[in-house]
Amino acid sequence: MTEADRTRERLIETYRRKAAHYDVTSRLSPVPGYPQHGQRLLAVRALGLHAGATVVDLACGTGLNFALLERAIGPRGRIVGVDLTDAMLARAERRVEAAGWSNVRLVQADAAGFDFPTGVDAVLSTYALTQVPDRGLVIAHAAAALGPGGRLAVLDLKIPSVTPRWLSRLGVAVVGVGSSASLDEWIARRPWEEIRMAARSSLAETSWAELCFGTAFLVSGRVRG
Repeated sequence: MTEADRTRERLIETYRRKAAHYDVTSRLSPVPGYPQHGQRLLAVRALGLHAGATVVDLACGTGLNFALLERAIGPRGRIVGVDLTDAMLARAERRVEAAGWSNVRLVQADAAGFDFPTGVDAVLSTYALTQVPDRGLVIAHAAAALGPGGRLAVLDLKIPSVTPRWLSRLGVAVVGVGSSASLDEWIARRPWEEIRMAARSSLAETSWAELCFGTAFLVSGRVRG
């Protein structure tokens, strides 16, 4: 088993445990009052969506982005929610059914191996990609699936350049690794930099913004041509 396979298994087990209470606990992460909803809204706006657009939400979790996307694309649009964990998708399905959305399709798949549908106008990923193995490959595949003028946006957490001790401790909960040693490894890898470079390589007119004192980032861009 490769290191990437072990990471995927860990993510599946971690989010199976978290699924039942994820919508509640996410409001408290990384700290109570963190502006997650506002950051999600910024990410959706960065996609420049129009009515009738098709959006792929990678690592969609329980579907916390769906309502924001629905407002932008309307009933003629289409959302494809992709997640690795069955328990998270079960929660997403309940959300879809409760809201009565008939334009959402849910797919259980690894983001790196997902077979994108044709005619994709936008790809979104929030608070997930820094933990995904082969994250650079995910961005390359997503960019290749976008149609002319299509846009991609990735929102995720990061460690600020100057990290106080209290923020480092909170980071263990943020990245879901469960130990300070694993957090140190995550910081050393600096996955947000890999995402930034992959976006610049695969997209045109990329934009990078650090949010909330450098504890999060939003990178976006459109396909070339």
